[in-house]
Amino acid sequence: METAIRRFVSVGLGTMAISTVLNLAGKGAASLMAPAAGLAVLLAVVLVGVAADVVGVAATAASERDFHAMASDRVPGAPQAVWLVRHADRVANFTNDMVGDAAGTLSGALAASLVAQWRLAQPGISELWATTLLVAAVSGLTVGGKAALKGFAIRHAQQVVYAVARFLAGVERVAGWTLLRPAPASRNRRPARNAAAGTRPRRR
Repeated sequence: METAIRRFVSVGLGTMAISTVLNLAGKGAASLMAPAAGLAVLLAVVLVGVAADVVGVAATAASERDFHAMASDRVPGAPQAVWLVRHADRVANFTNDMVGDAAGTLSGALAASLVAQWRLAQPGISELWATTLLVAAVSGLTVGGKAALKGFAIRHAQQVVYAVARFLAGVERVAGWTLLRPAPASRNRRPARNAAAGTRPRRR
């Protein structure tokens, strides 16, 4: 129960912080961009939200078995793939909830800024209808994209997870950071008995 409450607080506060920062940054950046560039950024944010959903679904549908075999052969990205599948609940929570909500907040801020720019260029445009239609289009693209790609994420879960793992492995190699820490070996294996521990077999 304490773990669930702790996760609720951490994820909730993290999502609030990310959404606030992205909302402010999105409105500020959109006000400095041309309408065409702002529309391109808006579409890119929608794609990020859809791609994040694909990663979360794939992590929950993938299997560790193939990645364990690859990790034993020291294939780059295999340990990261094992971590992603083993912590699929955390991955899905981060990608589907935190990134998804942040993308939704940012897309809403960008849409409002674009409508404001359009009204400056064309004062006769109705703010209510322009905002409604643009937000509806963004919502349709987001929800429709996620629905269309869910089957793809399930069918190609191993490939999607491994692609993300390879990317994370490259980031770790270049930056020198350990983003995903592998689980301790003691959790996966039972400790072997030491033959030299001084335990003698019982005599009959």
